[in-house]
Amino acid sequence: MQQLAAILTLLVAALHFYFLVLEMFLWDHPTGRRIFRTTPEFATASKTLAANQGLYNGFLAAGLAWSIALGAAGTGVRIFFLLCVVVAGLYGGYTVNRRIILVQALPAGLALAATYLS
Repeated sequence: MQQLAAILTLLVAALHFYFLVLEMFLWDHPTGRRIFRTTPEFATASKTLAANQGLYNGFLAAGLAWSIALGAAGTGVRIFFLLCVVVAGLYGGYTVNRRIILVQALPAGLALAATYLS
């Protein structure tokens, strides 16, 4: 179960690194606009805000990767960062789009459950 928890945690970290790339570098490009369903005008106007959000996603990814690098000593760090992702995903799902719950909160919740069960 420990290996499953580590794999799921790394998956969540990879997702958040992907979110970093989308929000910081592709927000106002066709790929970013398609994924986030935004207009060119909105993407241009909100580019700085999205980049800031992407940076936070990068911190989440780094914290999750760090928790894995620490091995067994990183369990507390892993739980903290996974809880941050779950809360952010639930809040985003409630305030922005319900699919955020599936894309962000659910994978982190599964990694968190696997961590507690290992």
